[in-house]
Amino acid sequence: MSVVLVERGGKKIRTARRKVEDRVYSVLEAVETIKSLELTKFDQTLDLAINLSVDPRHSDQQVRGMVALPAGTGKNVRVAVICKEDKEAAAKAAGADIVGSNDVIENIKAGKVEFDVCIATPDMMGLVGQVARVLGPKGLMPNPKLGTVTPDVATAVKNAKSGQVEFRVEKAGIVHAGVGKLSFNKDDLVSNANALLTAVIKAKPAGAKGVYMKSVYMSSTMGPSFRIDLSSIGA
Repeated sequence: MSVVLVERGGKKIRTARRKVEDRVYSVLEAVETIKSLELTKFDQTLDLAINLSVDPRHSDQQVRGMVALPAGTGKNVRVAVICKEDKEAAAKAAGADIVGSNDVIENIKAGKVEFDVCIATPDMMGLVGQVARVLGPKGLMPNPKLGTVTPDVATAVKNAKSGQVEFRVEKAGIVHAGVGKLSFNKDDLVSNANALLTAVIKAKPAGAKGVYMKSVYMSSTMGPSFRIDLSSIGA
């Protein structure tokens, strides 16, 4: 039975690919078309791949930031807060899943990285530095530029839980990010996509040369990609 299911899924994807026209799509058109393709029974994520004319190997061409998606992400974001005892109650009240200091650090050292966002107060960064080699490669190292190193842990936790996501350019000069679930209504997905694209545009680094945003493609987790008309961003 599993073989039959794989074959059916492949056929659906091939059929969906034939529906992709050789043209650019507005953000709204792409969202509507992707939502109309019934490829899987699970709730797929709407993904964006943003191709930028930057070389991340140069410090003046880094693209990284945080953006609050108006309709959230549709995911349950697990948040860890590393702070002293006087901040723990505020972090827990805001909805943090893991709160502590040395105990959290020891768990991370032991390989227990059971969170999606890590927030730390400035006075704990010396301690957090002990696990930088664990958190850094996973993109979880607290960073003041991203609002994850802050004395206001309650606000940081609420932002992370309400749909604030991080974006960062990869080695090939591409930003990949999910902007919601296909079960969202089309207006919410369009708003989320525009919010991310606008944030990436605003994050243009000083070292970027020529046309900054070269191309944008939108797809579902299992579906074909649709090239986005850059002039439709924000519309």
